[in-house]
Amino acid sequence: MERPALKMDAEGLLSAWRFDGRGGATRLPLDRALVEPAPDGGFIWLHFRYLPRAPQTWLRQHSGLDLSVVESIAEDDCRPRCAMFTEGSLLSLRGINLQRNALPEELITVHLWVDARRVLSVQHDFLSAIADFEDALARGRCPRSQGEFVADLSTRLVERVDAVVDKLIDEADELEDTVLATVASEMLPKIAILRRVAVKLRRHIAPQREALNHFALEDDPWMGPKDRNRLRDAADRVTRFAEELDSVRERAGIIREQMVDTRAEQMNKSMLVLAVVTVVFAPMTLISGMFGMNVGGIPGNTDPEAFWALAVAMLVLGFVLLWLFRKLKWI
Repeated sequence: MERPALKMDAEGLLSAWRFDGRGGATRLPLDRALVEPAPDGGFIWLHFRYLPRAPQTWLRQHSGLDLSVVESIAEDDCRPRCAMFTEGSLLSLRGINLQRNALPEELITVHLWVDARRVLSVQHDFLSAIADFEDALARGRCPRSQGEFVADLSTRLVERVDAVVDKLIDEADELEDTVLATVASEMLPKIAILRRVAVKLRRHIAPQREALNHFALEDDPWMGPKDRNRLRDAADRVTRFAEELDSVRERAGIIREQMVDTRAEQMNKSMLVLAVVTVVFAPMTLISGMFGMNVGGIPGNTDPEAFWALAVAMLVLGFVLLWLFRKLKWI
């Protein structure tokens, strides 16, 4: 997916929406979104792009957020978590990066501050789930409360993880089907990549389950029973993803062990053949070496038939040794 050209104001504000609490929403102009009051029975959504070198004056001085919350929002690579405050709740989630040439384990952090009158979201890079969420808002699929808002966005984040996990499972199935027909030099790098992606992805998304379950415990009026159930469903899906990623990692390890065992078995067979050849030809080499010495007293050195007799004797000795090895089941 191509990264779209995002427009934002000097404060890093990317978009703003006004929700009436009855299933309707309107997009706010960026130039007056920061001073727009929340409607009665509704809320305002302000979505920011956090720029490390920008002053972010509004977030730091005029948003009314606690300094610890602002510092948490400034974290780019943090674990999913949920923190409850007197004024509201801070929820940090991670989503799959679907940009072109991006690795599947490169997750983007999005922070959500939710209180009685507004939702503030901060991303550090483009996140397709938020773009799709805004497209749904433009089509009229609007949440009626902050709890429904968070549940919708969390579900979209989880759905993208589902697609990546399914792809990893398909890759593991393909590797298992071709493990015996593919050379190790081609298979081992693919196994290493599959295992690395599964480990990193699980480490990043597993804490998301606890964050969603913790946020579902919010007892404010804007969090309804249906919203809590949807958040718990998203948390359960994250749990399933973590289990499937553990399975992919274990399967990658088993495939690698199978390849190593196959290579070890092939090497043992090669070494056995080499040992048999060495044992068969060692007596012949000794005999030929003795008769090849340029000294007096060698038997048959004056008999023209001695060479052929010696050759036949060594050939018979070789067949005898091969018969003996086969009888002892060494080969």
